[in-house]
Amino acid sequence: MAKLYFKFGAMGCSKTAQALITKFNYEERNMKVLLLKPALDTRDGATVVKSRIGLMQDAIAVKEDEDLYSLYENKYADADVVIVDECQFLTPGQVDELADIVMKKNIPVLCFGLSTDFTTHLFPGSKRLFEIAESISEIKSVCTCGAKATVNARLDENGKIVTEGSQVLLGGNDRYVAMCRRCWLKYRAEQA
Repeated sequence: MAKLYFKFGAMGCSKTAQALITKFNYEERNMKVLLLKPALDTRDGATVVKSRIGLMQDAIAVKEDEDLYSLYENKYADADVVIVDECQFLTPGQVDELADIVMKKNIPVLCFGLSTDFTTHLFPGSKRLFEIAESISEIKSVCTCGAKATVNARLDENGKIVTEGSQVLLGGNDRYVAMCRRCWLKYRAEQA
């Protein structure tokens, strides 16, 4: 029986690498994979999914208003599995459409992404995945203090923690660092 999976973690925990490794594992068994990414994420190109360790694959970029169930049914119905990178940027409706693929087509859908933004609030797509995914697992990463990293701290150009701004600001190590909540609160207090 197919499931909707949500695999989440803080920045730098290898979510994208694990998504691409999962894609490889399916393809190694002669299964067709539909790899999706939100069109909003243009860091490595409009249709490229790339991990920090250098793994990369072409993907289908989906716009915010695109119906993912219709996309699957009309263009990619021969896919045996759907893998989504940066799923936090999906709309709640798109998450429901992915769930429809699971339920109506009996196709597994694996979503990889962040749970929260730089202010520790859930992204809408992640919130919906927490509400309806049949399998939820955390991919852990570590803060510089050695504790589990749970916060995606946004940094300004001077390396100071930012606590206000739009929920989405694309960036990598230049803009974000994963921290435990204790260190995040400590650095915020020191900067105040």
